[in-house]
Amino acid sequence: MSLPLLTVTDLRKRFNLEAGFFARFGCFVNAVNGVSFSVGRNESYGLVGESGCGKTTTARLLVRMYEADGGTILYHREGGQTDVTSLRKKALQQYRRKIKYIFQDPARSLNPRLSVYEVLVSGLRWSLRTGEKNLREKAEAALEEVGLEAADLERRPSEFSGGQRQRISIARGLLPQPELLICDEVVSALDVSIQGQILNLLLDIREKREMSFLFIAHDLKVACYFCDRIGVMYSGELMEEAPAADLWREGRHPYTQMLFSSATGLKWKAGNGEWGAEREKTQMVTDNGTSTCCAFAARCPRAESRCFNEPVPVTEIAPGHSVRCHFND
Repeated sequence: MSLPLLTVTDLRKRFNLEAGFFARFGCFVNAVNGVSFSVGRNESYGLVGESGCGKTTTARLLVRMYEADGGTILYHREGGQTDVTSLRKKALQQYRRKIKYIFQDPARSLNPRLSVYEVLVSGLRWSLRTGEKNLREKAEAALEEVGLEAADLERRPSEFSGGQRQRISIARGLLPQPELLICDEVVSALDVSIQGQILNLLLDIREKREMSFLFIAHDLKVACYFCDRIGVMYSGELMEEAPAADLWREGRHPYTQMLFSSATGLKWKAGNGEWGAEREKTQMVTDNGTSTCCAFAARCPRAESRCFNEPVPVTEIAPGHSVRCHFND
C-alpha cells in the first residue's frame, strides 16, 4: 500500500433510536461500530455494503458533518499528522478544502436558483481571496476537465441531464485542488452507460492529478472495477477488507459472498430463518451502543451459537486481506 493520507482507527457513531423532543433517551443504533481503515496517496479505497450499513455515516464523519463518538481520524501531511477530530474553525476549513465530498444526488446538492458558475465558486470566493477573473478561469478549466464547456457556466443545473449534473458536482469538488475525493454513490442513480462514463472520468482525474478516492457503493462489481482496495461493511462494522482483485476471486466472509451472488444473479442460501430480523435488530440496537457478537449472524447460513454470544476476531488470512468471522478456513 502507498503512504497513508487518512488513517481511521476504531471510529464509532451511534444515534438515539427515537427522535423528537419527548423521545426516550438511552437506546441507540450503532451506525458506525469500531471501523478502522486507511486511504493511501493516489489510492482508491472502496466502502461497499447494503443501504443502511453505515457507509455514508462513515464518510460524513471524515469531513465532520457528524461528530464521532469515539475513535481517531488522522490526516497525514508533509511535516506530520493532524487529528481531524480536534480541528476547529480555520484549521477545519483548510482540511475540508483538501478532503472534498461529492453527494449521491446532484439534483439536491446543486442549488437550482444559481448559475453553474455560482454553484462552483460560491464556496471558494471568500476562502481563496482571489479576483473574479481568476475564479472564472479556474471554473472554466474545472468544467472542461469533466467534459463540459466553458459556455455552460451561465446555465442552471436544471438544464442538464443527471450525468451532466454529476459532472458539475465533480468539477465543484476539484476546484480547491483537493487531495481526496469522497464519492458517495456517485453513479448509483445513473443509467449503466452513463455510469461507465463517470467512472472512466474519475479514473482519468485520478491519473492526471494523482489523487486519492474514498469510493462508496452498494454494487460490489462497480467497486472492484474502480478501487484498489475494498472494505465490506455490514451493520456498522467492516466484515472483510482486501485488495479488489483478491476480493473478487477469494472473498471469504459469507456477507461478501452474498453480495457477489446478488451481483451475478446466483442463488445464495439465506440464514437461520427463525432467528430472523428480530435477533438482528437486537444486535444493532443496544442500551449502551456496543455489540459483542457477529452483526451478520442472523442472516448467515454458517452461524453457530458462538456467533451470537462471543466477540468476533479479525483475522488476517493473507497480506492485506482480513476477515471478521469465526470461520476463516
